[in-house]
Amino acid sequence: MDQIARTEKQLGAILRRARKQAGLTQGGLGERIHLRQGTISRLEAGAPALQLRTLMAALSALDLELVVRPRGKADPADIEDLF
Repeated sequence: MDQIARTEKQLGAILRRARKQAGLTQGGLGERIHLRQGTISRLEAGAPALQLRTLMAALSALDLELVVRPRGKADPADIEDLF
């Protein structure tokens, strides 16, 4: 299922869910991609100024890929359905 992230925090939440679904701790994911647990924590928190290389390594380790496409335009009725 596609998940949409428009902010760093949303992307971090997606990565956190994927890590947990994979049965990995932050430390375990960090070991896979040779990064400290604290770096994984910052990535999942949506901390600014992380290197793109860090994001790409985490996506790869979680068997995810980054897809770039034009942003969808929501209909106001669709937004009301969320609440």
